[in-house]
Amino acid sequence: MSNTLFPVFLKTETAHFLIVGAGNVGLEKTETLLRQNPAIRITIVGTIIIPKLKEIIVSYSNIDAFERPFQESDLEHKDFVIIGTDSSEVNLEVRNLAKAKGIKVNAADQPDLCDFYLGSIVNKGSLKIAISTNGKSPVLAKRMREYFTAVIPDDVDESLDQLNQFRANHKGDFKQKLNDLNRITAGFTTKKKLGYWNKIKSYFE
Repeated sequence: MSNTLFPVFLKTETAHFLIVGAGNVGLEKTETLLRQNPAIRITIVGTIIIPKLKEIIVSYSNIDAFERPFQESDLEHKDFVIIGTDSSEVNLEVRNLAKAKGIKVNAADQPDLCDFYLGSIVNKGSLKIAISTNGKSPVLAKRMREYFTAVIPDDVDESLDQLNQFRANHKGDFKQKLNDLNRITAGFTTKKKLGYWNKIKSYFE
């Protein structure tokens, strides 16, 4: 099997991320995390914090930042580490120290150092789709994100709310409920690209 990744969606309310490196990579990773949860707890450590990242840091009380080299003590009470320095030696050192403490690591552009990847993410209300190329082509993952963002309508939450309410109010057993939900969403398996969401809505009008 060439791809053994197992997609998991993390609840970020109690997670604490450490980002080592405060350049363009650190900026990108910070923005990625904040898009998923503006209240996510982040600590950033970097010898030089670029101006645009500083602007973000001062805007969020849930971000701590230290303009200095990485220290092993930075790993204390962290759940995940994202490494984005321009030094492969520093990256490897941080990774090994984090692994020794049982902390999961992502290292930008160094798949061999990663325990997890940050995929391209499609956000449409309650619908979230994560896309990964197993570290082979982040550019393709980005293009796939753009495609799905364009195809999925912005009001998809209305359909999700209706389906959720239908499931909650359904009086049949599990098999009956599953059959009815499959019938309502059957249009998703066709090759037609338009009308999926309108078809779902029509069941509740």
